[in-house]
Amino acid sequence: MTKPLNLKIDRSAKTTLAEQIQHGIATAIESGVLEPEARLPSWQDLAAQLGVSRGTVRTAYERLGAARLIVASRASGTRVAPRPRAVLKGEQQRPDPGSLLDIFQEMVQGPGFFQMGVPATETFPAKLIARIRANAVRVEASAAPIYPDRRGELEFRREIAGYLAVARGIDCSPAQIIVTGGYCAGLGLALRVLGLEGEKAWIEDPGFPFTRKGLEFARLLLSSIPVDADGMDIDHGLQHAPDAKLVVVTPGQQAPLGPTLSLERRLQLLEWAAARGGWVIEDDYLSELQLTGRAAPALASLDRAGRVIHIGSFSKTISPKLRLGFVVAPIGLMARFTEVAACLAPPPGPSVQLATAEFMREGHYLRHLRRAKRAYAAKRKDLLAQLRPHFDADSVVATGLAVLLRLPDGTSDLAIAREVLAFGMFPAPLSAWYASAETNRSGLLLGVATSPTKDLARSCDRLVDIIRRFS
Repeated sequence: MTKPLNLKIDRSAKTTLAEQIQHGIATAIESGVLEPEARLPSWQDLAAQLGVSRGTVRTAYERLGAARLIVASRASGTRVAPRPRAVLKGEQQRPDPGSLLDIFQEMVQGPGFFQMGVPATETFPAKLIARIRANAVRVEASAAPIYPDRRGELEFRREIAGYLAVARGIDCSPAQIIVTGGYCAGLGLALRVLGLEGEKAWIEDPGFPFTRKGLEFARLLLSSIPVDADGMDIDHGLQHAPDAKLVVVTPGQQAPLGPTLSLERRLQLLEWAAARGGWVIEDDYLSELQLTGRAAPALASLDRAGRVIHIGSFSKTISPKLRLGFVVAPIGLMARFTEVAACLAPPPGPSVQLATAEFMREGHYLRHLRRAKRAYAAKRKDLLAQLRPHFDADSVVATGLAVLLRLPDGTSDLAIAREVLAFGMFPAPLSAWYASAETNRSGLLLGVATSPTKDLARSCDRLVDIIRRFS
């Protein structure tokens, strides 16, 4: 049913009639008056209603389509485009911009262009995975109703151990692997096992906001360690917090800036952990998804003292909907990890584990990673080519599966991120990844995997226009 529009036309205004119609409809959409999938009047009907020419309405509709606010088809007419949950009428009031809850809401809404931490849909083998999962559900339903292994399904843990040996250089047994409900569940499990309440911990600055908040929940005293071209500055940590008991680091590709922790700093960190009895949690959040050259071996592959706890997940490589990750426990902590997992952190259901195990065992996982890396590398190249003509060379930087767009000092990346939500774009504000306002930098992190394959230039032009308005 066509939704009534209460548009007002001012023929004495300086703006054109087409611009007034465009603005009126855009305002109705963004305020929630026009809901997603609501049908708009045809050119002829709206032109007759407003007393303007059909060409004027057509121009307005074409501009709204370019902004991805409406979509048109011969079969269903012109309708309001699907909208992000954050801007729909009836949603709860947004929390404080930049707060953890605000960041969480940005992560779970969508889908949208440039969204971080989400794989591309076009490279996802949906039919294959659906078939494998359906078979796993049937197997689970027909099996005896007994409690599953609290460490995770043995078949799945064997596949993970084999993958880690080949792809990440980690020599571990299935008994060392604890299956978790994603990275955050693995981090919570590790912090519970270590029991370091009141101790100091190094954390990268900038670094993943959820890691920082998780350490605060565990009542650790945080020491923010700066990041440079070689990753976390270990010397800075030794000078300012030598008595720390824990380090959380993303050595493969630092999140969010992208550098790999140098071999010299890796060895320095491991030497510190062995000598001081400290622990290192390795967040291997991108695993094999390094787009330039071969991925660096995991930090845990160099650990001979058993001080590194390796955490991985399948959120970036397959899908965050799986809620599937794992921890590789040092041999000395195997029993403790098993006990805590059994009591407080059981893994996801067996069917999703068994389906993923089959996906890996049949070779689909490694083939999927190769296809994804090729697609992401091409997307990143195209995105860089679109953005670099508009900014200084140092302002547009490739950082793993994202492109970092550095903004001038004083520019509110939070405000820009909120503004572009209305156009289906979800860049992450860089400032939210810093520990404090004194150290933060303004910028936008554009996810490569969710970069549009069509109309990329139009999306980038829209983004550039909004940035210039705020700069």
